[in-house]
Amino acid sequence: MSPCQKYSTRGRKPWKMMLQILKIVIITVQLVSFGLSNEMMVTFKEENLIAFKHFFLKNYKDSNKHYALYTKHEVHDHILYTIRRYLQLQNLTIGNQALEMINGLTTPLSLCQQFYRHAHVVPSNETFEIDPHVETECVSVYPTSPYTSDILENSLNLTLDFQRLLAVNIYLKIKAINIQTVRHQELPDCYDFNINIMFDNRAHSGQIKISLISDVQINVCKDWNVSGSTDSHFALIVVFDCMIICFCLLSLILCTRSVHTGFLLQTEYRRFMSSQHSKSISWSERLEFINGWYILIIISDALTIAGSILKICIQSKELTNYDVCSILLGTATMLVWIGVMRYLSFFQKYYILILTLKAALPNVIRFSICAVMIYLSYCFCGWIVLGPHHENFRTFSRVAGCLFSMINGDEIYSTFTKLREYSPLVWLFSRLYVYSFIPVFTYMVLSVFIALITDTYETIRYYQKHGAPLSELQAFISECRDPRNYDKNTTVEDEVSCSFCCLCAPCVFCT
Repeated sequence: MSPCQKYSTRGRKPWKMMLQILKIVIITVQLVSFGLSNEMMVTFKEENLIAFKHFFLKNYKDSNKHYALYTKHEVHDHILYTIRRYLQLQNLTIGNQALEMINGLTTPLSLCQQFYRHAHVVPSNETFEIDPHVETECVSVYPTSPYTSDILENSLNLTLDFQRLLAVNIYLKIKAINIQTVRHQELPDCYDFNINIMFDNRAHSGQIKISLISDVQINVCKDWNVSGSTDSHFALIVVFDCMIICFCLLSLILCTRSVHTGFLLQTEYRRFMSSQHSKSISWSERLEFINGWYILIIISDALTIAGSILKICIQSKELTNYDVCSILLGTATMLVWIGVMRYLSFFQKYYILILTLKAALPNVIRFSICAVMIYLSYCFCGWIVLGPHHENFRTFSRVAGCLFSMINGDEIYSTFTKLREYSPLVWLFSRLYVYSFIPVFTYMVLSVFIALITDTYETIRYYQKHGAPLSELQAFISECRDPRNYDKNTTVEDEVSCSFCCLCAPCVFCT
């Protein structure tokens, strides 16, 4: 029975439906509020990373996809430039950034070289002698001493043997505070940026690629003071999150009780059929007693409770796990919105999408297993053969994404135009590769996939018009009299008792 039918026949108000609708509103508000805070955090990290590239890399531009050096003088000059910028960070930066200090001492910059133990390469004679064992040498630069250009170069005594050199890594640590959150009534976080600037010469191709990566750690600031701030805003947020936890806990209890009742009915039905009719119950009939929507709501409530507790800890600056909290709250909000579709099941015309997906799922899974095997074969082949010649095939994940885009009609033109025409054999293979992939997946696999869904949809429409065949369980339940004639004073315990009684004999409430 739908909530409206229960209210009209028994006078029972649809508390569960109202609770789920209220959950949608408050959980969505919570997610949007936390999403804005998470956005400020991510934006702050990304902007700092861009600022560090412009600050420490000489002549860096955002349009440079491949930032590289080609002469020995450029390599020495760029290394010294990075060190000088590090030493002058406090005087040049326009942001809230500073060097890390531990016990009053500034953390030094570390300059490390990685090179072969021995290498003697003579390309003109096509001879070489090499010891592939890798050794590492590091030197520390403290910003406490004033350095001029000549003094810095002499003190480093930087000597690079480019025949043996694999990479030069510069490690430095910078601290920053994200004070923009104060405008949104939130306490700022403190950030530790562990920066690694790498001069990559592992290919020994005459091109040394430069990359800057940053490992960011978010910490709770040790001491803070915001003038004129009060705890009222923070208290309201905590109260709101606690209210969400209470609502989700109540929903969790109600749905768990319903699932448990269905499990009890399934157990009783299985015993009855075994003892009275000597029949075994299939798993498909057993699952009919378990409402999948309740399972979905239980998972959503559990994620919301965990995410809300973590959000309170983040707001109180006890923890800084923004990514974990956003995943929990985002997934919970998605599931709670999907869970409301349960109430559309009482209106078959609006519920046809879920019915189609549910009926087509077994065939789709079996078909997808075969399609995935063919898809993976193309992924591995494209990765190995075309990877060195095309940036979209450089890694396995890129290949999978590129081929999936081609199935949907994207990336086809760019895949053709970006392929290098260095090798005629590879060029010819790439054409055969793409020309075979598009017909197989776009015209055949995708068409069969759509046909499976369409066929199931037509079957569902036919059943809605002419009636669907009853399963053994549904035929057994139809023998019980219609329970909609309950008295308005019928209690939940009476309904459960009637459900058990109808398995064996007519219940007094079913008459």
